[in-house]
Amino acid sequence: MARVAGMASRLVRGTAIACGVAAIAGLGVGYALGEPVSPDDILPARKLPADLCARIGDVSTLLPKATKPTLVQTGTSTVYCSAKADEQTQPTHTAAAVSIHITPYAGKAAGAGQPPFTPATVARQAFQRKSWQDVKDRPFPTKLDKRGDLSRQGWRISVLELRADVIVQVDYTAHPIDGVVAEQAALVLADRAIWEAK
Repeated sequence: MARVAGMASRLVRGTAIACGVAAIAGLGVGYALGEPVSPDDILPARKLPADLCARIGDVSTLLPKATKPTLVQTGTSTVYCSAKADEQTQPTHTAAAVSIHITPYAGKAAGAGQPPFTPATVARQAFQRKSWQDVKDRPFPTKLDKRGDLSRQGWRISVLELRADVIVQVDYTAHPIDGVVAEQAALVLADRAIWEAK
């Protein structure tokens, strides 16, 4: 009888320890036991400000001086801001275009018996799939793609920046322009967009 009681005591202690470890690790015991994930368990994407492009502000320094650009906003879940100056409208054979995509991510179902991915995890996975060059010494994870147009002394700069559950992509094309100047302008614009989308 004492032996049975001892085994029962050890079983209770083992169960308590296992539950304690699961609680500390933040594991969903229900998911581990195969409980199906409800749609209510998956977090939706955040709503971006309706005036997000206006908040990003003035982009006149990225376009030829003869223009008075305003960022045009479209989209609701993913916001798209754009402005451009066509070469045909410029007396100096210059041209530039800038576009900004701001995407907040929702959570996503994981494998069977697993808790759903958080929005931040889904955003990080999307960011990591881009094979662009990593930019060091940045406030937030940043990737860069840089392509020159030697015939017109121009550049196309694409920047991808991640902050929590939001990814910002800036595409900036201009000619003629110095590559370093174009890169810095695109990085600054990405920072402004990621800040206003917080």
